[in-house]
Amino acid sequence: MNRVTISFSPKLYRALKAKPAATKRGLSELVNEAAPFTLGEDALDEEAYRRRKTEPSRAFSTVAGRIRNARFP
Repeated sequence: MNRVTISFSPKLYRALKAKPAATKRGLSELVNEAAPFTLGEDALDEEAYRRRKTEPSRAFSTVAGRIRNARFP
């Protein structure tokens, strides 16, 4: 296991310290469980990009105009 130093904002640190006390699990365990979720989200984003990179691009103003003029029930 590797050791690292991580800096958290005071508010986040208080919340992170309270969680292990309530769940009887260590802070390292919580961080080790949470990190793969973030990495998984990145992998999903990359896959979506690869699937869509050949789609034609559209100007934001065109898309925004269509949304603005759309009629929703």
